[in-house]
Amino acid sequence: MRDTRESRLLLVLLIAIAFALITVDIRGGEESPVDGARQAAATVFGPVENGVAAAVDPIGNAVGAVRDSGERHDRIAGLERENAALKAKLGSDDRNRSRVRALDSMLQKAGAGQYEIKAAEVVAIGAAQGFSWTVTIDAGSADGIKRDMTVINGEGLVGRVTTVGPSTATVLLANDPDFTVGTRMEKTDELGFATGQGDRPLSVEMLNGKAKVKPGDRLVTFGSQNGRPFVPGVPVGEVVRVDPSGGALTRDIYVRPYVGFTKLDIVGVVVQAPRENPRDSVLPPKPAKPKPAPTVTVTVTPEPEDRFGRNDQQ
Repeated sequence: MRDTRESRLLLVLLIAIAFALITVDIRGGEESPVDGARQAAATVFGPVENGVAAAVDPIGNAVGAVRDSGERHDRIAGLERENAALKAKLGSDDRNRSRVRALDSMLQKAGAGQYEIKAAEVVAIGAAQGFSWTVTIDAGSADGIKRDMTVINGEGLVGRVTTVGPSTATVLLANDPDFTVGTRMEKTDELGFATGQGDRPLSVEMLNGKAKVKPGDRLVTFGSQNGRPFVPGVPVGEVVRVDPSGGALTRDIYVRPYVGFTKLDIVGVVVQAPRENPRDSVLPPKPAKPKPAPTVTVTVTPEPEDRFGRNDQQ
């Protein structure tokens, strides 16, 4: 269409008509004379709009779902991390509580025997566990540790120091076959020598082959001169079996050690022996024996019979 004077007048006329219709529509409200035309347009174009909306809404919903899914994933991941942290903290707290109890028990033992100790932690086990039962502790010469010092824990005798470095030391455990310690029986004071047998009970040879020994009897260390390698009074173990001599001069006596050598953690090296022998004071108190239940005896007296052999109950 060429740009002429007539075309410009037509454009101005159409614009004026449009503004007039808009003005009439606004002023007419629901009774607007163009309402019918508007409804007709809605009838034609409404389905198209719904179709476009139906096509676009899933995309919007999908984007929202992905965003919400990401947020939910982040929340779940955050909760899982918090859960793992709490579990780790709980496990750490449980271990710490266990170690505090072990340390407290060892300090009580040291206090009962008047042993001056240096606490240490087991950091390694011997390389040849099948042939030599040893552990490495994180205390050495810089901590005052010396060779042939007694090592204890909250249960009793652990072993003795054999090798010392600046910051670590090696401990030969009491269940090692090369380990021997002088022992003394509780109350009877009978002396003997206990030797390690690996994962089996200690073997004890009594100096007095006729000494009265029975299961349940308890032994402590006899002690060495100047407290090295063994201080006196450290609990060793409890007799679990006594085999008859069978004509031999000695009997086979087996003692279950108090210490669990496969689960060592906190130990104490006795750096100063007690001034006096603690005797049996370091042994744990014996459990009280259960009192026997009282018995009640009921006597039943039979009824006398008459001359026909009958009693009053017949």
